[in-house]
Amino acid sequence: MNHDSHGYWQATLGLLTKILIIWFLVSFGAGILFADALNGIHLGGYPLGFWFAQQGSIYIFIVLIFYYAKKMAAIDRKFDVHED
Repeated sequence: MNHDSHGYWQATLGLLTKILIIWFLVSFGAGILFADALNGIHLGGYPLGFWFAQQGSIYIFIVLIFYYAKKMAAIDRKFDVHED
């Protein structure tokens, strides 16, 4: 059994940092900061900046939820703190 709480915490914070950076780039970056640059590209007939602001971010957030759950389960197994 590997109960390295410091290593577990570092792995968890690393995952959360990656998730939050992606979340920020998609929600604030693509939806607001880079919207004008992205609006030159059209997706489904709509400017890409608008698409990200309206629905694209939601799709990315759902993917992030599943990615987080999968990676967190792997971290839990690695440090032997899983529940199954």
